[in-house]
Amino acid sequence: MAKKEWGPNAVLLALAAVFAVIYFMPFDEPRVTGALLEGFRMLGEYARQHVLLCLVPAMFIAGAIGVFLNQQAVMKYLGPKAPKAVAYAVASVSGAILAVCSCTVLPLFKGIYKKGAGLGPAISFLYSGPAISVIAITMSFQVFGWKIGVARTIGAITFAVVIGLLMQFIFRKEDEARLADERLFKAPVDEGGRRLWQTVVYIGSMMGILVFVNWASSRGSSAAWDAIHGAKYYITGAFALVLVFSLVSWFKRHELAEWGAATRDFALQILPLLFGGVLVSGFLLGRPGHEALIPNAWVAGLVGGNSGSANFIAAVSGAFMYFATLTEVPIVQGLLGSGMGQGPALALLLAGPSLSLPSMLVIHGELGMKKTLVYVGLVVVMSTLAGLLFGAIV
Repeated sequence: MAKKEWGPNAVLLALAAVFAVIYFMPFDEPRVTGALLEGFRMLGEYARQHVLLCLVPAMFIAGAIGVFLNQQAVMKYLGPKAPKAVAYAVASVSGAILAVCSCTVLPLFKGIYKKGAGLGPAISFLYSGPAISVIAITMSFQVFGWKIGVARTIGAITFAVVIGLLMQFIFRKEDEARLADERLFKAPVDEGGRRLWQTVVYIGSMMGILVFVNWASSRGSSAAWDAIHGAKYYITGAFALVLVFSLVSWFKRHELAEWGAATRDFALQILPLLFGGVLVSGFLLGRPGHEALIPNAWVAGLVGGNSGSANFIAAVSGAFMYFATLTEVPIVQGLLGSGMGQGPALALLLAGPSLSLPSMLVIHGELGMKKTLVYVGLVVVMSTLAGLLFGAIV
């Protein structure tokens, strides 16, 4: 079943709400002025640090998945009839290997979802990409100690599978109807005589570029990891050469044009919502170490101890904040120094990287309001419960 598009009344209501906010905004107030500047500064940082090296490669990968990846292969491993152990293992491991932020994973999620992946495995991929990565887990052990490190590892892996299963169960009838509607999926394209391994090399080379060009330092916790970081541009260049070779050798001009059109369409669908969400997030919560409309002391003061409210506030705050890859570690470290409890710290680590206000807007655009609210609710509730349990144990 296709998601419903916004009707004219909904668009008019949204415009009226935006107008009301602008009309009544006290722009002369120093905090409001500072928050506006902070919103644009955050947008500027996002554009400089994440668009060219993260989002652009992800858009091209999503376009390639949509145009060239064999739909039968997607259905075999990620479709509703695939063995659950296989589907969720593939989804969670694929997401974890990429180690991307909550916004960079969105075009990839859209690509496999539109290609016929079941809702559950697609959601598992959506959560695992930002929430589980080797370097994030390594840094958690190094900075927070083994207790939070173990809890984050177990929690993130468990959440990726459980949330996907719950989403698939709750919306199983709608998802079955979606996958049964052949109009929602493009007809298979002529693969131009390419073999499966050639398509894998082509898409894999772009995955390699995305992963290695954004490879972060382990800050001394792993010599091997830092050695890769030191050579990341050489490795990225090698993958780029493989990509150029595959494009020249295995693709026709009209196929490349179709790939470019699909990439353009993904960009037009995602970027306006993403940039708007980053701007609003910066206006409300600011960048790490910089206050905006909501004072940082309010958040730090509300997440001390291990009460249900402290864990819930930490999970909700994390869900709406935007964390670039790995930045959740120093942010939580600072909050712990300001009196944050161990349980709320885990709740924020489980909810924060996987969600953000910008990602919620894009997910809503793809899945609709109901599925988005359920997904966000599951992440927040499960993060809250995990924080409560962890806080009671430690």
